[in-house]
Amino acid sequence: MQKSKIGLDVEKVAKAKERAQQIAVDVQQFVNDYTTVAVERTLCRLIGIDGVDENQVPLPNIVVEQLKEQGRLQDGVLFLLGNAVIATGLNPMEIAEQSAAGGIDLCSFPPRSAPEIHQALKPFVDKGIERIKTNRKRREDMIAQIGEGAKPYIYVIVATGNIYEDVVQALAAARQGADIIAVIRTTGQSLLDYVPYGATTEGFGGTYATQENFRIMRKALDEVGFEVGRYIRLCNYCSGLCMPEIAAMGALEGLDVMLNDALYGILFRDINPQRTLIDQYFSRVINGFAGVIINTGEDNYLTTADAYEEAHTVLASDLINEQLALLAGLPQEQMGLGHAFEMDPELENGFLYELAQAQMTREIFPQAPLKYMPPTKFMTGNIFKGHLQDALFNIIGIWTQQGIQLLGMPTEAIHTPFMSDRFLAIENAKYIFDNLKSIGDEVAFKDDGIVCRRAAEVLDKACALLDKVGKEGLFSALEKGIFGNVKRTMTGGKGLDGVRKKGVNYVNPFISIMKNY
Repeated sequence: MQKSKIGLDVEKVAKAKERAQQIAVDVQQFVNDYTTVAVERTLCRLIGIDGVDENQVPLPNIVVEQLKEQGRLQDGVLFLLGNAVIATGLNPMEIAEQSAAGGIDLCSFPPRSAPEIHQALKPFVDKGIERIKTNRKRREDMIAQIGEGAKPYIYVIVATGNIYEDVVQALAAARQGADIIAVIRTTGQSLLDYVPYGATTEGFGGTYATQENFRIMRKALDEVGFEVGRYIRLCNYCSGLCMPEIAAMGALEGLDVMLNDALYGILFRDINPQRTLIDQYFSRVINGFAGVIINTGEDNYLTTADAYEEAHTVLASDLINEQLALLAGLPQEQMGLGHAFEMDPELENGFLYELAQAQMTREIFPQAPLKYMPPTKFMTGNIFKGHLQDALFNIIGIWTQQGIQLLGMPTEAIHTPFMSDRFLAIENAKYIFDNLKSIGDEVAFKDDGIVCRRAAEVLDKACALLDKVGKEGLFSALEKGIFGNVKRTMTGGKGLDGVRKKGVNYVNPFISIMKNY
């Protein structure tokens, strides 16, 4: 950490990171011993199993459910698929199709040794790895060829429910100046324990995250990127009950950014903590290997708790998210750690408190492309005041050199804003980003002023909170509602029945390959 502009205590920052690391290590020791149905379906997809049966049930679900029903989930899908490949000479996709048709019982083949299984599956593992590496190189080559937008990247959303209409909206946004297009998922998809198949044209509050939808949008953004002369990033959501599965699908189709928080699904979707923390690890291994920037969801805490009083919980969660990501092999340069401009606009000196929070976050995570979220909680029907609130948010974004700026819109509550509103939001941001480009380098903060005192206070409270979480453990802290004032138990929530302790036969070569790349 470089010399602080706001007088942050470097030793306290180091202590906070050390405590967060221990919390993350304790979680990881638990995670290493377990798998989930989502992890196993992800492995199916990575070795080439895709498609649906005659009832539109995804083949990865059919394969993994067969294991679960016969009490073999702990062996892992790759062990059983490896046995089947050796015994039948078929490839994994052919085995999955026959399994769906009732012609193959995956659990019926004689067990083979680990080296035999490794050799049998190696061509399919290698093919999945190469496809992801090719997508990463394509992105890097395009950026080298046509360039990209300056930071903060201008991030906007599309959410029509129809992927083809989303493309129209996304192309318009890119031409208006957007750098990242996020296709919002349809309401409730995070609670589906399967991923829908194919292109979709219906959705509420968003569009289904499917591999085909990813492909359609990636192709469109590549084409418009050459037109506008800069690479346009595509964002989606690998959270919920299919977290690692959607991460794999995004990696296979060349997505660039993924919403991927360790705690969001627990707190805001009531997904079981064990299930979420196991799934988040593999999802982050995949995202790290694919060169995908993850966005975490700490901004959501401030929609359920007061932004002034609970600011330290955002910082504590950022620190935990950072350490969990590092354990998954995800570099700091791909950590879009989240925070938000969400204080009550009637709060005296609220702008200075927001500035303190943003500058503090920037200094504590100097290499991370931080994701800064716009005001939403105190937006009203007054679009003129809302536009001013967004302008203040944009001022702090450029002042503190945020990495990703999710733009607010005058009609904030509309999932798919009018194109004119999106244009106004982008115009607002570009005007401020250009006119105040170097303000962070020019303006110094007053020693012991409001900004410096506020940052020190938030850091102190975050350190105290991390000490408490470290003593109790993360699972206990979640039970007590420390984050976002939301309480979640270790055995409650959705998806616990899909968790199993790994057996002696369990294999997953993708983790070591991806982390050691």
